[in-house]
Amino acid sequence: MVVCQASKIHLPTPFASPSSSKTPTSLLFEPHSFSLALSHSDSSLSIFPSISFPFSSTQKSLSIPPPSSSSTFLLLKTQKSPNPRVLFVVAGPYKGGSKVLLRFFLYRNDGSKAFEKAKVVSKQNGIEFDDKVGVLIDVSHGLKLMISGSVNFFALYSVSSSKVLIFGVNLVVDTDESDDGVAFKLMKFAVIDCLKPVFSISISFEWLVLGEENGVKVWNLRELVKGKKVKKVKNYGLSNGVIGDNNGVSNGGSSTSEIVSNGHLDGKIEKPSVSVKPRSGKHRQESAEPGACFVPFEPKEVKDLTSGKASSMSLKAISIRPLSSKRFLVLDTVGDLFVLHVTDTSVGSDVTCYMRLLPHVMKVQMMAVFPDISSRRQTVWISDGHHSMHVVDISSAVNETDKREIVQAIFTSEKVQDMIPTAANSILILGQGSLYAYTIS
Repeated sequence: MVVCQASKIHLPTPFASPSSSKTPTSLLFEPHSFSLALSHSDSSLSIFPSISFPFSSTQKSLSIPPPSSSSTFLLLKTQKSPNPRVLFVVAGPYKGGSKVLLRFFLYRNDGSKAFEKAKVVSKQNGIEFDDKVGVLIDVSHGLKLMISGSVNFFALYSVSSSKVLIFGVNLVVDTDESDDGVAFKLMKFAVIDCLKPVFSISISFEWLVLGEENGVKVWNLRELVKGKKVKKVKNYGLSNGVIGDNNGVSNGGSSTSEIVSNGHLDGKIEKPSVSVKPRSGKHRQESAEPGACFVPFEPKEVKDLTSGKASSMSLKAISIRPLSSKRFLVLDTVGDLFVLHVTDTSVGSDVTCYMRLLPHVMKVQMMAVFPDISSRRQTVWISDGHHSMHVVDISSAVNETDKREIVQAIFTSEKVQDMIPTAANSILILGQGSLYAYTIS
């Protein structure tokens, strides 16, 4: 028997009042630091690090002033440090939307369990720094902006500029730019020019997925960000510090390390060395380049009541959530759910993708997934956007059978506005200004 427990979370004042200008409108959750981010109706944000349940109204938080239009968490990982650092990225308009303002907040690993303004370094064109406001990106913000983060990378889509920008972050330790010895380098790796509108975006694991009309576009992230390699060595009387490709060994007998053209370091660079100007790759949404493929929805037909003729219905991929390293859950505009399967070939950079329609439960308006590749059971939380929510086990459907099991049907006292899982069996649900925690066992 499935047992569902629900409790109301008492938010600190002034977030609790529905009439407040700081009424919560959306949620984000980061499982490594167990941090909760609330977006408010006045375009401000609040981050609650290392939350615990029952949630205390005295829980410490960081307030981020407006404007903010989109935000995301991402993890910073390096080979030298097994413990990832958590970064919170906030995007918003600057100077009437002529540029995009990015603000970065780093979760401290010193036991204080707090976020602080992060220190950023970069030397690329189109990226400016203002100590008072943050990082300025030379891209028009326009009316809408979307941002999605993963591990060491995040993607930003500007509707007015019709561009998707791929940024990478890399930890820099013991630098002059940082008071506490920790900063990070921001690098623009790739730009995708979009001829068609993008309705949703997801960057996760090794893939970038764009929600488009009548399907999704999948990009191999490694193909997007890879650059030309240049060998760099110590200068032991050689005419210059750059040598040709000689199996990674210098004729002068010194060890080599590599730096790709976009500025991502692999190993330690010895001085003196030759500088390489970072540059980003350019791509087109419609291109059929290696490492990219378009996956269409199953066509749906509608009949015209006057003529009786059938025509294809236009569907948009409005939400994308990662299920595992090679599977994504996709929601279209009519409320149908699809599982997107992505595979890369062992030879070359070709990508093979296909989608399967999940059996109907309801016309879904929103969905939430806790990606857990270690679990055999794949649970999805779906809602009709009113007072009904279902917990669905889609493990069989993901493994290409048609079986589906409703684990639990939940009816909420308030209309569901947003929801975000905190574990495979628990979720936070945002009602009309109130926050609730649900756990199934």
